[in-house]
Amino acid sequence: MVRPYAVKGRKKKRKLDDGAASDTAPPVDDAPAADEAEELPPPEEAGEEKGKLEEEEDGAAAEGLPVVPRPVDGKRRPGAIFVLERACLEVGKVGKTMQILNSDDHANYLRKQNRNPADYRPDIIHQALLAIFDSPLTKAGRLQAVYVRTEKGVLFEIKPHVRMPRTFKRFCGLMSQLLQKLSITAVGKREKLLNVIKNPVTRYLPVGARKIGLSFSAEKSVNLFDYVAKSSDDETLVFVVGAMAHGKIDKEYTDDYIQICNYPLSAACCLNRICSALEQKWNIQ
Repeated sequence: MVRPYAVKGRKKKRKLDDGAASDTAPPVDDAPAADEAEELPPPEEAGEEKGKLEEEEDGAAAEGLPVVPRPVDGKRRPGAIFVLERACLEVGKVGKTMQILNSDDHANYLRKQNRNPADYRPDIIHQALLAIFDSPLTKAGRLQAVYVRTEKGVLFEIKPHVRMPRTFKRFCGLMSQLLQKLSITAVGKREKLLNVIKNPVTRYLPVGARKIGLSFSAEKSVNLFDYVAKSSDDETLVFVVGAMAHGKIDKEYTDDYIQICNYPLSAACCLNRICSALEQKWNIQ
């Protein structure tokens, strides 16, 4: 049975009429959608830009170093000064950034410049500084100052109430900033916690201070605890320790040059022994 043509034509006409009506008449469902679009939250891009601005403000406010609360004590008590010699802190341009060179991350860079990667050990000075600032001696307020001289002869001072970075990456970033800007201030203050100063280091030491150099190659071998216990409280003790992988410190400006162990010690281990001897002498628990 064949379907009549009239029926087919009516359906086409009905479809055309429906299409024309849909083109001319406004959609009923679009009005609520428009109202809902007005109530939508702002675009994500604006939120991301706001977040970036807040992060930049937080970063700007966080510049500098935190400080450790100083112990309040009206009494004048003897203290100690540490001088760390020949620290392996050298800034190099790697790619487009300035970084502290070390044997792990920049070995190929150093070999291309005919340098020995084993000589670039900034981790030694990092461990040495943590040994000093984490000791009960420092927390008791007996640390007067720390001076660091690099292999290139750059001398800088570290205040005793500085909180040193715990991670090696942050420490290298701090040292790179110091060697380029020549000073690091405290958070929210103008006080310089790390400051590059002029040589020699002896011009900053107290008058009458006893300067003691420590080295495995020294001829005079002593028991450190007895040696420190016999020292007078009227004179400031200045300990000169090497912060390099190999070599000796300059003993020209030292009053005494001693050996405290029959075996070579790392800078951090040597400083731990010194701090322990001073804590025992001054009864710091």
